[in-house]
Amino acid sequence: MSSLAPDISWKNYLTLCKPNVVLEMLFTAVVGMLLAVPGMPPLATVFYSTLGIALAASSAAAINHFIDRKADAQMTRTENRPLPKGNLTATNVMAFAVVLGVSSMLILVFLVNTLTAILTFLSLFGYAIVYTLYLKRATPQNIVIGGAFGATPPLLGWCAMTDSVHPYALLLVLIIFVWTPPHFWALAIARREEYAKVNIPMLPVTHGVEFTRLQILLYTVLLFIVTVLPYLTGMSGLIYLGTAVPLGLFFIYLAVLMMRTKDNKTAMKTFAYSIVYITILFAALLIDHYFLLTL
Repeated sequence: MSSLAPDISWKNYLTLCKPNVVLEMLFTAVVGMLLAVPGMPPLATVFYSTLGIALAASSAAAINHFIDRKADAQMTRTENRPLPKGNLTATNVMAFAVVLGVSSMLILVFLVNTLTAILTFLSLFGYAIVYTLYLKRATPQNIVIGGAFGATPPLLGWCAMTDSVHPYALLLVLIIFVWTPPHFWALAIARREEYAKVNIPMLPVTHGVEFTRLQILLYTVLLFIVTVLPYLTGMSGLIYLGTAVPLGLFFIYLAVLMMRTKDNKTAMKTFAYSIVYITILFAALLIDHYFLLTL
């Protein structure tokens, strides 16, 4: 770690929030909000819900930086984060995380609803503590089990609008839950040597790359089946189905390609596609929802 004085600029604090990850989570949360009600929901509720969920996700990300600071310093992908570089101290990071977390809970309890606050807190605690502190280093199934916490944003958004847990919201959670392993394992294959160096038991480290590629293929097939359920249950229509099917088939194609080419470049291509995939899929749900309302 650098011996230089901490650099408490806003850019370092923004990095702690993992903005790219949080923005993707917020997108699925907002989709959950808009799908939960006919027409447009109250904009004030959408704003406060989004702000509260964003602060909680950012708090969890900052705690993740704090817990993983030693491993981050040894990995090329993460060695330039604020803590390994010495740009912030551990005290800076944890104080920031606490302020964000408390602010999130206050906003959600007083300006949204208590159920959303409770579910958001459980998600924050699950990701920051249960996954990062324990599961990540305890089992190669860490990302599968821990993925349940990262899959909650659309449920949080839905609950923020309705103050209830709806089966359709749980279906959105299921989609992200099944999507998470092939998304993350593709990256883990390409970065397996770094994970091995810091003794994090990611699946390609403990069970080998060939086994992980097979698991990715099986999960993409399962994901294809799960993503048809919104249409089969009447949650969405043909616009969504016409988007989900080709998206899912191409994901399966990339998984097969990974098994054939066996290189890191294809793994990273699959990882990048998985982000585009989940974004377009949820956008299709939204477009389909508002199209059906006009009929």
